[in-house]
Amino acid sequence: MLGLSTCAISPIKFAALALCVFTAGCRFFPEPCFDLAPESRLPDWFPIPAGTSRDGVTVNMCYYIPLASGRTATFAMRDAGEGKKELAEVSGALRGPYPLHVPNFPAERPPDYTSYEVITVGDLTEVIEHRRMEPIFYVVDDPAVRHAFWSCSSQSRCGAASLRRR
Repeated sequence: MLGLSTCAISPIKFAALALCVFTAGCRFFPEPCFDLAPESRLPDWFPIPAGTSRDGVTVNMCYYIPLASGRTATFAMRDAGEGKKELAEVSGALRGPYPLHVPNFPAERPPDYTSYEVITVGDLTEVIEHRRMEPIFYVVDDPAVRHAFWSCSSQSRCGAASLRRR
């Protein structure tokens, strides 16, 4: 007869294991994932493959929010065909601890939801926009929005007139 004591783990080992899973677990399980809107351009870190058009690829982004380090996002570019073959994958750092908001523009966006993330992959930085509560994201080309985020080097140095946290 097998007793429970043959499989038992000491309370100290259990606590150490639980702490490891709790602090590192968010690195392996994404927070929300989003698809790049078909009408949006590709982020600069993804060149369109030779012989392919923008319509021939899709991009998926997942946020990761680990407890012990800064927020990150992983982007995967795939062939838009039936096989959905992965063509490239990159990860980047998000600026600041929260999504960003630009007050008073653009006027056609719902003011209560539109949020932005400034993401750097290597030495390339893009502004990502979430317009509505949907699994879609856009790469920002609006010079006024981009300028609001490039006018400050970090969220902590941005004034209330240009950025605010919700």
